[in-house]
Amino acid sequence: MVALAGWVNREQQNVVEYLKEENRILREKLRKKSGHDRIVLDVAEKRRLAVAAVKLGRDLLRQVGALFAPETLLRWHRGLIARKYDGSERHGKRGPAPTKANMVRDLVLKMAGENPSWGYGRIFGELKELGYKVSWQTIRRIMLEHGLLDDPYGPKRMSWKTFLQSHFECIAAADFFSVEAWTLKGLRRYLVFFVIDIASRRVEIAGIHADPCEAQMVQIARNLTDPENGFLKGKRILIHDRPR
Repeated sequence: MVALAGWVNREQQNVVEYLKEENRILREKLRKKSGHDRIVLDVAEKRRLAVAAVKLGRDLLRQVGALFAPETLLRWHRGLIARKYDGSERHGKRGPAPTKANMVRDLVLKMAGENPSWGYGRIFGELKELGYKVSWQTIRRIMLEHGLLDDPYGPKRMSWKTFLQSHFECIAAADFFSVEAWTLKGLRRYLVFFVIDIASRRVEIAGIHADPCEAQMVQIARNLTDPENGFLKGKRILIHDRPR
């Protein structure tokens, strides 16, 4: 596997070196023909090249790029992002152009909606890259107003961990596991139904059957929920797999 991986890596390096040399020759031919080495691309060509370039990153582009500088390619990509989030072209002549505040609000909501993991700090950085001068406080206020952030002055929400800790005493969980056992009829598989008390980690083996049926499970349920001696006495929540 190591030898194969090394061979694949050498093959990839050879391909990269060939493409770099081919680009150098094309640039030299272009310079001799036109007197300069500037290559003019249309919007579609810039988009294709920028989308591929951003996946490599600045450092790798410096190693393999031959036609355009990494800064140029990444600048094209930022322009594509700006065009994606800029709705001014779609407005046309339907009415007055939106104000800067409305544009910023729409951009913040669009970015937050398409990228749920982004906070106001990340959106602030993205807008700054696109040339928008807006404070992070403004972005945070917009997200608060539209319910995209928890209101620090509103009622505190209980975390899931805190909720579980406060309800441990009334939670139990149930499931099956299987065991193989030798019997007079040979090797058989038995299904073991168990219940665990989440707070104490105490386990109750509720039943062991090779082929449990509905009547057996109903009786197990009666035993577990017995008001006097049932294992689930005082429990309000039972966690279990969905029935198939």
